Amino acid sequence: MKRIVFILALYLMVQFACKPSTEQSTSQADTLAQESMPKVSAEEQALIDGYSKLFGVLPSKAENAANPSSEAKIALGKQLYFDARLSKSGNISCNSCHNLASYGVDNLPVSLGHKWQKGVRNSPTTLNAALHFVQFWDGREPDVEAQAKGPETNPIEMGAPHPQFVVDRLKSIPEYQQQFDAVFAGDSVTLTYDNMAKAIGAFERTLLTPSRFDAYLAGDAQAITADEKKGIETFKAVGCTTCHIGPLLGGNMFQKFGLVKPFTTYKISNDLGKAAVTKNEADKYMFKVPSLRNSTRTYPYFHDGSIWNLEQAIRIMADTQLGKQLTDPEVRDITNFMATL
Repeated sequence: MKRIVFILALYLMVQFACKPSTEQSTSQADTLAQESMPKVSAEEQALIDGYSKLFGVLPSKAENAANPSSEAKIALGKQLYFDARLSKSGNISCNSCHNLASYGVDNLPVSLGHKWQKGVRNSPTTLNAALHFVQFWDGREPDVEAQAKGPETNPIEMGAPHPQFVVDRLKSIPEYQQQFDAVFAGDSVTLTYDNMAKAIGAFERTLLTPSRFDAYLAGDAQAITADEKKGIETFKAVGCTTCHIGPLLGGNMFQKFGLVKPFTTYKISNDLGKAAVTKNEADKYMFKVPSLRNSTRTYPYFHDGSIWNLEQAIRIMADTQLGKQLTDPEVRDITNFMATL
């Protein structure tokens, strides 16, 4: 009997000694991945370092201290994002205009809302939106939580007559009441319009899309092609980085659309932009600079969705914003770079 116990103990000791811990396994995997990554030349590393300072790497999280997330809150927010019962008709959800199957947009010039009414501006993507410095084209809301309270009661969008209409409908669904009770257990009243928006916001804060460009900035020189690398340099040389900088390549400032040449040249709608909110003459035609991430998939372009072709959009931006007429090779270079995003 003692011999059996001794052999069993010896076997377990050997197994434990040979089995790496999860931490060791992860560390070894990371080391192997780094070793298998081709070495970057000093010249290219200098370029990468310069790009990193100009753009930066997309953050891995988009947290809001005022709205701490949890798995349950994110799950509730996702459910609400796809639930058409937040609209008066029961036919329109957040995903209707910000379809996650098509990169967070509906690929329409302007979205169709309540009673098939048309909006006046192109629906921007919800992907990476939580990292923008303000929300909406005119910047009228500070974050995705505040933004999430707008569409439900907009008569053109989801058509609910008032916030309580939405709350009452959610309260009529026992499962929702249970979920809100669990997620917002510390609140005296759990199922509120604000908490609905907090849950949706928590979900939208997970919609981050790291790309091949981020892998390149992290040191993977083969993550993008030679043509795409050339595109970065053209993008810089032309002057696109005047506005499209930072991890989102945009989304961090306002700019006048038609800075050098009036955009009415292209028969784009006479939207006053930020001035429609502030009533300030200096804000006329000022719009939030859009992020270029996923822009090869989030057509049509501009605040009114008037341009379907990316190459045409690039030419218009160079002309109206920089006063430059781009050559075909320059447009091709910039398009190649944008494909890495």
